[in-house]
Amino acid sequence: MPVKLRIPTPLRRLADGAAELNVEGATVTEVLTALEREHPGFRERLYDEQGEIRRFVNIYVAGEDIRFLKGLDTPLKEGDEVSIVPAVAGGA
Repeated sequence: MPVKLRIPTPLRRLADGAAELNVEGATVTEVLTALEREHPGFRERLYDEQGEIRRFVNIYVAGEDIRFLKGLDTPLKEGDEVSIVPAVAGGA
């Protein structure tokens, strides 16, 4: 089932400049696996050496952080929106 995947600006070059992609998957893991298969290079930027989502990468499903849902096993339904959001730090 297709879901809408929103790509952050710093990673769009990996997706041929696309801000959004329709990706097939029943869980967040399946969507990210399909993303890597279709657009190689995402895995190394999203996952750490232990295979976990990097600390500074946040993933949301329908506006909810997957860390507070079922993590990478969060189920998806057709039409869901998945967003990859890199953490922003800084200050003056």
